[in-house]
Amino acid sequence: MHLGRSLALRLQRGDVVCLSGQLGSGKTVLAKGIASGLGVKTARVVSPTFVLLREYARARIPLYHFDFYRLACAGDIAGLGYEEYFYGDGITVIEWPDRLQHLLPRDYLQVSLFILGPKKRSLDFKASGKRYREFLGRLYEDIRH
Repeated sequence: MHLGRSLALRLQRGDVVCLSGQLGSGKTVLAKGIASGLGVKTARVVSPTFVLLREYARARIPLYHFDFYRLACAGDIAGLGYEEYFYGDGITVIEWPDRLQHLLPRDYLQVSLFILGPKKRSLDFKASGKRYREFLGRLYEDIRH
């Protein structure tokens, strides 16, 4: 939660954050932290697994939370108008981004979560694009201090 709130302080309109990891690794918890940092009450934030998308418009910046776990292939979302969200005025958080394949934007922040124990996780950050490389540099500075 704390890390998600820290991420939210640096995220801007049009940013895309991809969350990968096995079931139970904490993807939705991290998304809740981001939502909290944007001013969304965390009790409202639940996994969008069964609806694909949850929108949180009453936030400092609108948050679009996707979960593509149930998608069989990238073509299944072609008609959803996902581009309006990925390239829109809000922040997009995507769980199970590997399901999108070639539909992912070129630039995004990738966070991979790994289960190390019942209450212990490891997170690996990867930047795709200049903006996110700079973003990670500033985030690492925040974490060190």
